[in-house]
Amino acid sequence: MPASLGPTALNLASARVAVSRHARHTPLLTSQTLSEMTGFEVRVKAEMLQRTGSYKIRGPLYKLTRLSEEERARGVVSSSAGNHAQGVALAAKLMGVHAVVVMAENATPAKVAATKGYGAKVVQYGTLWDEANQKALELVREHGLTMVHPFDDLDLIAGQSTVGQELVEDWPDVDVVVVPIGGGGLISGVSTAVKQRNPRARVIGVESAGAPAMKASIKAGHVVTLDELDCTIDGLKVKRVGEHTFDIVRRNVDEIVTLPDNQIYDAVPFVMSRLKLVAEGAACAPVAALVQGLIQAQPGSKVALVLSGGNLDVEALRGRTWN
Repeated sequence: MPASLGPTALNLASARVAVSRHARHTPLLTSQTLSEMTGFEVRVKAEMLQRTGSYKIRGPLYKLTRLSEEERARGVVSSSAGNHAQGVALAAKLMGVHAVVVMAENATPAKVAATKGYGAKVVQYGTLWDEANQKALELVREHGLTMVHPFDDLDLIAGQSTVGQELVEDWPDVDVVVVPIGGGGLISGVSTAVKQRNPRARVIGVESAGAPAMKASIKAGHVVTLDELDCTIDGLKVKRVGEHTFDIVRRNVDEIVTLPDNQIYDAVPFVMSRLKLVAEGAACAPVAALVQGLIQAQPGSKVALVLSGGNLDVEALRGRTWN
């Protein structure tokens, strides 16, 4: 079992207090269907019921409390394709902080509209997140805005840890926690919280086989940049994970599994029809990994799946043919 990151690295208690003022304590729901299919006792952490429809509001809620008065007065900036944008926008609105979000020019119109609706100024630039991120960094230099990174920030990770804190409070003797991995912010926070409360619990990450940036980095022993991606799932499509997230995952995560996008996408209608929940592609990765037999544990083990959000691209959903 990996050694857990020390409690002084992330202030979990402080994050919990700050985040709980505005975020919901989302339910941990028992799935009779998945339990019968696998022989485990399976529960799902339903973050699609969180404000903005995903866990992404948690990190910014804590990050913004850590800013100085001068930084709050200048405002914040972030770059995102959707969920992080909405999380930053609403957190900033709740705390009275001006927020600018840089989104790609081809970002989903509904996500752009939602981000504006939460009160942020949206700047559209480039066609990739990397290009939008470079524009956000320009705004930091030009206007003194504080960057709210989508995943590689210790305060943001501490905010995301509240997902794990709630989970182990609701299910203290959980045996296995399964979490999707994009840049690594969510699993970094969840794994730290889980290992601190229940060190014997195993934490398993799930990546797209077409974008295994964290698994490749762990294998190499340092952060690597993937040469190319074969992944169309927004929340999992990352060429390079963070330095902080790599270090925490290396210490706290027991295993990383990968599976192709089509198997992850197939879990979307499964979750709708059998669990009666709306979960986006990245959020369904833990379910897909479980259904495909990638989660190994003793019969009867208590297995929790983190379903990270429910902001589906409805237009893309209409155009997809399900098996």
